[in-house]
Amino acid sequence: MLILKNVRLSFPSLWKTEKFGNEDTNKFAATFILDKKEHAKDIEKIKQLIAEGIRDELKVDSLPGNRTCLKDGDESGRSEYQDAYILKATTKRRPTIIDRDKSPLMEEDGRPYSGCYCHAIIDFWFQNNQFGKRANANLLGIQFYKDGEAFGSGPIDVTDEFDFLDADYDDF
Repeated sequence: MLILKNVRLSFPSLWKTEKFGNEDTNKFAATFILDKKEHAKDIEKIKQLIAEGIRDELKVDSLPGNRTCLKDGDESGRSEYQDAYILKATTKRRPTIIDRDKSPLMEEDGRPYSGCYCHAIIDFWFQNNQFGKRANANLLGIQFYKDGEAFGSGPIDVTDEFDFLDADYDDF
């Protein structure tokens, strides 16, 4: 088990599952952005844990980069991933999602969201089946840490576009 602190959240699918690749089951998922300078120690630890698992569990020396959960963001073509590593973690069971004070968060709370900062708990598992060998990350939980600039456009508030209608209004 590994705790990632103050990482940026991208492409969260925390409230509804989504389908991944050739798998038959839908999963909850999140991608975490680890700044290469700020998270250098975490990145090295992740690389070490993945390398050990590949060697010990899969009995090979290495895997191609597209077969591991940790990828170099500079190779992604996405500006928000530049100068960072990205780690995608999934789970079949809904992960624990809490606020700074450890109170549970719900989808209606609007946190966590794509672009915010969070702490995450993950662990690694190594796949060796008909779909090939892979190094994967299991998402156990997320704690909202602080706001960040949201990726993409968030929901649009159109409340002020409506007229106030009193109880007697009936203009059809």
